[in-house]
Amino acid sequence: MITFDGFSKRFGDHDAVIDVTLQVASGEAVALLGPNGSGKTTSIKAAAGLIWPSAGAVRLGEPGLLATNPAARRVASFLPQRVSFPDALSGREIVEFYRRLRGLDASRSGEVLKFASLNGSSSRAAGTYSGGMIQRLGLAVAMLPNAPVLLLDEPTASLDPDGIAAFHRLLDERRRTGATVLFSSHQMGDVERLADRFAVLVGGRLVALFSQRELAARLADRGVMRVRLEQDAAGVLARVREIAPGAGAVSDELIVPGPARSRPEVLDAIRAAGGVIAGLTAEEGRLDRFYQELVDGEPE
Repeated sequence: MITFDGFSKRFGDHDAVIDVTLQVASGEAVALLGPNGSGKTTSIKAAAGLIWPSAGAVRLGEPGLLATNPAARRVASFLPQRVSFPDALSGREIVEFYRRLRGLDASRSGEVLKFASLNGSSSRAAGTYSGGMIQRLGLAVAMLPNAPVLLLDEPTASLDPDGIAAFHRLLDERRRTGATVLFSSHQMGDVERLADRFAVLVGGRLVALFSQRELAARLADRGVMRVRLEQDAAGVLARVREIAPGAGAVSDELIVPGPARSRPEVLDAIRAAGGVIAGLTAEEGRLDRFYQELVDGEPE
């Protein structure tokens, strides 16, 4: 479990994070969303025990230990936003170093190197690796201890599609075994695929927190149906607006925003008003657009 209790962090005269309260349960994955500078990395580093709060507290595990307590750090594994390793060491040597540092069984090195899938390059110097290979190696190191708490800052940055798919499978497995996951990402595909809840930070403040069900309802309300008629659409617009007040018309096309559940009634209204439907398309609400509304302070 991860608990932020009124967590705030100030650097000089800059408030990086302001009074964030959030709990991430065992077996749950929570995504931190927000623009650059919104406090995501600061929050994750605080949970990793690398940043001391200016106010409030961050605790890990049950019973909750302060994240800055060395005992709490033993239950967590942290992947920073920018991963770097000594250029002269090979991928295998790097994994071995961290395995021994953690006091883990030797078999763990082979298991995480298999996940890293360095294409036969585990014996090559890390200085010769591509950005994607370094990211895979960083994930392999983070996964070494099978820690019950995973703190991942932009975990799929630089990964290719195969790497992203492998990471998704790994995280699914860890969640099934009860791991607690807090991660940040600008990749909306990762967020929708992995997160149970979505926490949006803007200007250091937690401005929204949604479950999968709540987010699905919000996105459903932001869907759009486009109906092309065989004649000018203006004649039926007034009837449609009785059901969908935000509907509009452009030439022979009706543009009807709103949830999917209202669409059959809209289509019935079009026919009742004498409209002849020549074509129809529908687009569901998108997380990236809704996220931008939240960042801009415009959600309904």
